[in-house]
Amino acid sequence: MSLHSRDSSQRLSSHQTDAKHTKPFSTIGCFTEEEPTVREWLRSLSPTRQGVVGYFREIFVFTQWLPRYNLSWLLGDSIAGLTVGFVVIPQAMAYALLARLSPEYGLYTSFVGAALYWLFGTSKDIVIGTTAVGSLLVGGVITSIQHENPGVYTNEEIAKTTSAIAGIILLAISLLRLGWIIEFIPYIPISAFVTAASITIMSTQFPVLMGIPEINTRQAPYLVIIDALKGLPNTRVDAAIGLTSMVLLYAIRYFCTRMETSYPAKKKTWAIISSMRLTFVMLLYTFISYLVNRNHTTKEQSPFRIVGTISRGFKHAGTPKMDKNLILLILPELPAMLIILVIEHIAIAKSFGRIFGYTVLPSQEMLAQGASNLLGPFLGGYVCTGSFGASAVLSKAGVRTPLAGLFSAVFLILALYALTAVFFFIPMAALAGLIIHAVANLPTPPKTLYKYWRLSPFELIIWVTGVVVAIFVSLEVSIYVTIVVSLVWLLVRQARTAGSFLGQVHAYHAANNGHDQHYHHPSSIPSTPTLGKTADETSRSLYLPLTRGKDATNPSILVEPPYPGVFIFRFTEGLSYINQAQHTALLISHVRASTRRGSDDVNKDPQSSSSKNSNKDKLWSEPVLSPETLAARSHLPPLRSIVLDCSAIDQLDITAIQGLVDARNALDKHACAGLDGLPEPGCVEWHFAGLTSRWARKALYVAGFGKPKKQASTEGQLQSDPESNPNTGGRPSQISDNTEQENLGSGREGISAGLSCSVPEYCLIGEARLDLEGEKGVNHMAAIESVDRPLFHVDLTEAVEAAVRHARVMDAKDKRTWSHGPLAHGACESEGGCGMSGAVPSRSSQNSLAS
Repeated sequence: MSLHSRDSSQRLSSHQTDAKHTKPFSTIGCFTEEEPTVREWLRSLSPTRQGVVGYFREIFVFTQWLPRYNLSWLLGDSIAGLTVGFVVIPQAMAYALLARLSPEYGLYTSFVGAALYWLFGTSKDIVIGTTAVGSLLVGGVITSIQHENPGVYTNEEIAKTTSAIAGIILLAISLLRLGWIIEFIPYIPISAFVTAASITIMSTQFPVLMGIPEINTRQAPYLVIIDALKGLPNTRVDAAIGLTSMVLLYAIRYFCTRMETSYPAKKKTWAIISSMRLTFVMLLYTFISYLVNRNHTTKEQSPFRIVGTISRGFKHAGTPKMDKNLILLILPELPAMLIILVIEHIAIAKSFGRIFGYTVLPSQEMLAQGASNLLGPFLGGYVCTGSFGASAVLSKAGVRTPLAGLFSAVFLILALYALTAVFFFIPMAALAGLIIHAVANLPTPPKTLYKYWRLSPFELIIWVTGVVVAIFVSLEVSIYVTIVVSLVWLLVRQARTAGSFLGQVHAYHAANNGHDQHYHHPSSIPSTPTLGKTADETSRSLYLPLTRGKDATNPSILVEPPYPGVFIFRFTEGLSYINQAQHTALLISHVRASTRRGSDDVNKDPQSSSSKNSNKDKLWSEPVLSPETLAARSHLPPLRSIVLDCSAIDQLDITAIQGLVDARNALDKHACAGLDGLPEPGCVEWHFAGLTSRWARKALYVAGFGKPKKQASTEGQLQSDPESNPNTGGRPSQISDNTEQENLGSGREGISAGLSCSVPEYCLIGEARLDLEGEKGVNHMAAIESVDRPLFHVDLTEAVEAAVRHARVMDAKDKRTWSHGPLAHGACESEGGCGMSGAVPSRSSQNSLAS
């Protein structure tokens, strides 16, 4: 038995000479791979007691931090919660108008989110409540249903039922811990949607800001913009309030930003003052409106539009209307809403988590969202999600824990019971100005778009498509179009990205000491490095694409095939049913063009009986090569080994495996011809590098891969495996069942018992803690790879070395067969070696490492 370790021969010899710590290689620790089973998979899915306890601890996440709550946290949370309360009130009232509801519904929604989030949330900085985009989507659902069924349901019923259904779906996803499904939604569609939504919101609020009457704000945004521009001559006094409120908001923000720069020590104070500008402007214009309308009893008497009467307390509390027909009308509108609400919330939470260094659990955040959306309608709320503006205020105010939301909820209750009389005088134009100011910074800036272009030009095209569709059609169609195009683009990349053939490069380390640069280089680099060793002790082998100029490496670097007849193929996008046809077609065509056929050797004489028999068995589509063509192709090497770099592969489906089987059969027919000219399967070895999935390895083994069809005997001759599957003459073959197991013991039992076993010609070994011959807990040498599947390798270097060894043995065998006839064992050794490009390792040299 011969053993080969890439670490170094010096380390291996040190183990051999130290009899106290090394056992003979005849008792080397054996390892055979355990195949995964369905029972094992089902057992991994079954819950454990520890897992159940952890599941409930994750659901009620507050139990992990609430026992450690202290006065310092209480002070920070109370200040931050009350600060956010001042900001949330005007925002919630304004956003409720986007949902085609009265302002108090926004307060109900924000109250429920603030009161419940601390029970389930994993972010201290996020605020659940009304948002501009979410409210716009709810308004779109109400508009759509009212258009199809006018007067059947009220706006409040539609909004509350929509929220309840969304909450049920989010709860189900979160409790099943399926939060990872949001990863299927790429960032670009969301970015395009937010930009288009902000443009839509501004276009719908502009007529309100200017007091332009009779504008249908529920049509496509471009039509709203056109109608608003046509209606500018009908502007009313509302424009004075709306425009001046926006100017004041921007002036306060600019002033506070300058003060933050001028006085860095008080940056936090100025940031909080800036965040309070919405409340200040709303109070100012509410006071002005009160002075104008204090003697008016109805809002129709006001010279400009005002909010009017708002119900005190939770007057709209009640169960949502779960009518079957209403639910059926809502469901088609729900997917886009859920996608946006979840993505918006998770994105905000994760952004703050990255800033402050804590972990956000998507499933848990969806649980908090689901609970808020399900319970909110019972108090009068509608759909809610994380609010970026309010969350930014909360973070800047020094929040310490998620409990800060309770203080905001208390302030909202106070507003609902004590300030409803004040809300009567709020000007609608001021609310419109507040909304436009809040969403004006949501569109993606040109600088970011240029970054998109540099990162991925095609995704910028998707972004532009989404914005255009949203403006000229609708937001819902936009989100669907961009997501579908993104997924199609993903599938096209996976299906049409070609694999690459690799070659070998010997790399050297260049040392730069600051004055001059030098590198270690051997005096002469052999054209074919010694097997198992690099060209120089300071170099290492790299594998780069043979086609230069298509990757990021220097195109002038010389890349050579590892050995004549050995091909290395890398799957760049994995291997599955969508790309196996392209990969296998490229593999077969390139190998056929780069090697001579096996029948070209036996059919040198076209009039020979073997040549006639071979031509008779050819398919009609196979060309018959002329003697001139055969002579021109005579310099090509025969096919010896295929090395597949599977580092990008995790799972293999049946179609992919069938593609590999068909490729193996096609190349066997191309390369393997016996003395009778008929195909002789098994002369081409298929090596798999970097494949770590046990299920994928099992599938390949069942299909006949992983173990050579023919192996070298002790006499140097090649013997046929009785289980070899003969070539089917090009017809599609079924995957063979190759599940036989040798009596090598299971993987764990073999190692623990230190069993000696039959191993391949070469075996990668390493130190392991084994129990051998009565000794326990002693370091011994053990096989790293499964000895019963020698064609599965841990890395690409090991796979290439094994493939080259096989190629050299096959070259030597061919030379004996065709040039000199069968040679007795040892003839090559006595003649100093034989083969095309390297000597066959002699039996004595192969055993030089054995103890």
